[in-house]
Amino acid sequence: MSLPDPIRSIVLERPAAIHMGIGVTVQVGAFAAARGIERTLVIATRSCRARIGELGLTSEIALFDGIDGEPDTRTLDAARAVADAFAPDMVVGFGGGSAMDLAKLVAVLTGTSVVLEEIVGIGRAPPRRAVLAQVPTTAGTGSEAGPRALVSDTATGAKLAVDSPYMMADIAALDPRMSVTVPPAITAETGLDALTHCVEAFTNVKAHPAIDLYAREGIRLIGRYLRCAVEQGDDLEARGGVALAALYGGYCLGPVNTAAGHAVAYPLSTRHGLSHGLANALIFPHMLAFNASARPGRTREVLDLLGLGRVGGNAIFDAASGFCRSLGLETGLAAHGIGEQDIDAMAGEAIGIRRLLDNNPREVSRDDIARLYRAAL
Repeated sequence: MSLPDPIRSIVLERPAAIHMGIGVTVQVGAFAAARGIERTLVIATRSCRARIGELGLTSEIALFDGIDGEPDTRTLDAARAVADAFAPDMVVGFGGGSAMDLAKLVAVLTGTSVVLEEIVGIGRAPPRRAVLAQVPTTAGTGSEAGPRALVSDTATGAKLAVDSPYMMADIAALDPRMSVTVPPAITAETGLDALTHCVEAFTNVKAHPAIDLYAREGIRLIGRYLRCAVEQGDDLEARGGVALAALYGGYCLGPVNTAAGHAVAYPLSTRHGLSHGLANALIFPHMLAFNASARPGRTREVLDLLGLGRVGGNAIFDAASGFCRSLGLETGLAAHGIGEQDIDAMAGEAIGIRRLLDNNPREVSRDDIARLYRAAL
């Protein structure tokens, strides 16, 4: 017999220090100075190159900014080569989830002969030799808060997941100013990524009271602030609210994780190049409605927290889809170049992602996935 929720085993892991607020980015430099860091590798998206000075670093700095879209094994190899040549005392992820995930992997792999394939899975990464700092400049993945990194295999397109306590940051700095220049579309996509982390954890078979409070608050913050952040990018309160929601979504990922929504969304990225956030946004209304029969009360609560009312039945999809459209997103797959001819291959890929599908509150078959894609066209 399964244990009652409050006494089920769960492990909560957090960065050693999280600074949040206007101007806290400089705390990374203060932390490095206090630790006697002499050599820092900054792994950054290209848009962050001009802002490295805001980290307040006084150490010698090397930069890797060869990130083009979602991280893949080729990019990881290039970043690792820079790290091996530079031998950093500290690695900083400065950007969106791609930069932060790469920073985690580089931090545990640099200076070793370990290859990526040896650490795919849970708890297989070696202890890292470098201090790790994370500075998000988008509000979506919550990667700054967790021990997991995802990278696509360049040869196969498959998503490889590495999860290790050694990839937890020593310090994370969440500064709302860092995201004010993020364009509206990306703000919407990344914000909906944060939302799906919270929603999928909240409706998950592994849902737990210790995580539910973060999931609920993350959903509420997205409902309150995301549209304002999209429409008024310089509103620091809105940017801070969405950043906090992303952090809470990151808290959800470690002990509970996502479910079928992410599994069904992955092929949109691996096969068609859609950003991770956009892929999740396109699938979110369909999967929320699909799972509603298995989690009716929590589904109604999700919509209520988003400010959409406690609706049920056929109104669930309409409310969730309308929320996404209100952020300026085109929610049909066809508008993004995906057609009927792509469905079979995508369903074949998605049904194999058991680590997420097994978390779903309702069993999902390959035919179910194909029908969902077809409805999403």
